[in-house]
Amino acid sequence: MFHSFFPQPKPFFISAVVWTLICIFGWYLYVEGLGDSLGYVALPEGKQPFDLSYFLLANNLWFYCYFALCLLLFGGVWHVIARDHPWKLWSIWGSMLIICVTYFGVQVTVVVNNFRRPFGDLLQNALSKKPGITVWDFYDLQIIFVKIAFLSMAVSILTDFFTSHYIFRWRNAMNDFYMSKWEKLRHIEGASQRVQEDTMRFSSTLEGLGINLINSVMTLIVFLPILFALSDYVTHLPVIGHLSHSLFWLAIFWSAFGTFLLAFAGIKLPGLSFRNQRVEASYRKELVYGEDHADRAQPATVKELFTNVRKNYFTLYYHYMYFNIARYFYIQADAVFLLTMLVPTIVAGKITYGIYQQIATAFGQVSNSFQYLVNSWTTIIELLSIHKRLKAFEAAIYDEPLPEIDQRYLAGENGDA
Repeated sequence: MFHSFFPQPKPFFISAVVWTLICIFGWYLYVEGLGDSLGYVALPEGKQPFDLSYFLLANNLWFYCYFALCLLLFGGVWHVIARDHPWKLWSIWGSMLIICVTYFGVQVTVVVNNFRRPFGDLLQNALSKKPGITVWDFYDLQIIFVKIAFLSMAVSILTDFFTSHYIFRWRNAMNDFYMSKWEKLRHIEGASQRVQEDTMRFSSTLEGLGINLINSVMTLIVFLPILFALSDYVTHLPVIGHLSHSLFWLAIFWSAFGTFLLAFAGIKLPGLSFRNQRVEASYRKELVYGEDHADRAQPATVKELFTNVRKNYFTLYYHYMYFNIARYFYIQADAVFLLTMLVPTIVAGKITYGIYQQIATAFGQVSNSFQYLVNSWTTIIELLSIHKRLKAFEAAIYDEPLPEIDQRYLAGENGDA
């Protein structure tokens, strides 16, 4: 699944994580301070521009250079290591490009977040009928927003186009690899489906999950300092009282609570989804044989296979029921959690509507990033079930024991869950 596209996938991804951490700590511990000493000083929160000039700030240009250098060093080293790998241009440099444009998307979100304060404050002043406000005050802000939106839209369209090609190349690599081992794989139940459908679903599912994961990491890197700065406005919380960096700790607590809640509620779903693919494949395979052989797809056999399908679906429905209870409870609570925590601050009049908008956006960005597993859990379940099926291919290629459920099928159980 991975080594067909990525060079030495385990060392590649481990080194990527380690290098990411080194670069992050290097920025905050040394490089950012070096930039300040050279004159690339960041503007304080609330005074940063809310138009496209944000991208040309001295401290941002300093970070862009550092960011590009980190990517080029990592990509260059692996380009040399993987000199003979047929997909290195797509897997290494394609990944670098996706990371770059994802970071740009997060930067656009920061500009929009900066935009919310002047727009919210202007709206509040207009509604309270303060003098001196004209229609062009609003139109000027809307023109700025339109410029940001169109730039973001253009980049998103090009990114989606490139990512689609990137993911298809990954599927192409898996297909070429599995077909080169077809003699070892053809005896696996549903081998044709696994090569054609599962590789397609695996690559397309990873497209969404991978982009969201990169976006979540980038969002945390960019928005955590913003949330730290905005925490100065929120000094008192209900029940808890005074808490330094309150918004940061609230985001971590609430996201961790949701992640563990849904992970616990959905722990059985990946296995059930895998079994569902198994029993459906067994049922479909018998029907296909019945098209060409009169002695196959007999009523008794088909009834038994469909009973397996029915039993697994009903079990899946039951487990999804209490999973959805936990999921929707958390989603509804999430809608009011931040506002409930901000009630003392709002009543005390310590923030304006524009600042509230900034806090809500920054908190939402950080908490959504921490809630990656919460937001992606059903997709992760699907991916894990596909991964289980493709692992049987890996086992057959390297003459390893098949997964337990495949062994049961070969023993005559036909995937009965």
